[in-house]
Amino acid sequence: MDFRDLIVYKKAFDLAMEIFELTKKFPKEETYSLTDQIRRSSRSVCANVGEAYRKRQYQPYFLNRISDADMENTETQVWLDFSESCKYIDSTVKKLLVAQSEEIGKLLNHMLRFPEKYLKTNEK
Repeated sequence: MDFRDLIVYKKAFDLAMEIFELTKKFPKEETYSLTDQIRRSSRSVCANVGEAYRKRQYQPYFLNRISDADMENTETQVWLDFSESCKYIDSTVKKLLVAQSEEIGKLLNHMLRFPEKYLKTNEK
């Protein structure tokens, strides 16, 4: 199994790609602020899950990276709030994206609550 096979990774990757496509339409003046921030935080969820998976033989490191992924996922929701308030996305789009993010958050929290299900020591 590879980190790319994890449901949480797949869902986070899909959300990051949706955000990427959506932010292509954001105004140029947001390029180095909102656009970069929301792309970075959404992609960072995937990166942290990948890093956690590779270091899953070390529970503290694994938990730290999954916690970081959860933090970045929450940051993405904050940027979605700004995107809606700035009228770059409508409320329907925001609700759909936040729902996806909340689902990712639930998966990450399961990993935090039950790390033994993901640690390398459990592999056969």
